[in-house]
Amino acid sequence: GLTETEHILKGFAAGGVDYVTKPIVAETLIARMYAHLVNARVAQSTRAALDVTGRTLLAANHRGEVLWCTPQTTRMLEAAFGSSAADGLATGVSLPEEARLWLADRQTGGGGRKPDSVVIATFADGRRLRLSPVGQTGPDEILLQLAEESGAGEDRLLKDKLSLTPREAEVLMWVANGKPNRDIAEILGLSPRTVDKHLEQIYAKLGVENRAAAAAMAVRALNGTR
Repeated sequence: GLTETEHILKGFAAGGVDYVTKPIVAETLIARMYAHLVNARVAQSTRAALDVTGRTLLAANHRGEVLWCTPQTTRMLEAAFGSSAADGLATGVSLPEEARLWLADRQTGGGGRKPDSVVIATFADGRRLRLSPVGQTGPDEILLQLAEESGAGEDRLLKDKLSLTPREAEVLMWVANGKPNRDIAEILGLSPRTVDKHLEQIYAKLGVENRAAAAAMAVRALNGTR
């Protein structure tokens, strides 16, 4: 029943995506509902497609409130924070404090180099969940990628000892831990095809022909043996 412009603007400012005033016209109301359902299905299909390709993505505003995330991202958050917290993160609750401070810091001006990413969780075995920016998708919507890193600096050790790039070292580290390509792709936020490409480069640099030989060389490097 509030039909003045100020009321309509207040409704949208509160987060509404539509505003219907009395008297209600059934045909118009149904048309509006249909349009919203179509848009929701498109958004859901897009997120499902991103999930199938192994993209662990989420969107947040500058206050650190999660706007949406792919199903794989929800599973990673669930592993770190528990199912109830992950459900909340996927439906608008704020990211952990470290991420909120990092996002706020990236928005502020002034000198100093801003951190490229932030660790939002650390597991008992040393693995970490790291959040990195992908791009700005709206005035107050930032696209972020969530990736799992190994603990104990094993990837950095492989990089230095075997003269690999940082990403190649991460891939090799997970190969040495017995992970198949699809799991590696999910952990690192890559496509399986990209993991294959990295492995080809790793084999060439190490002078080996298969993943078993590459894994053995990685284990020797990590154990400090020749």
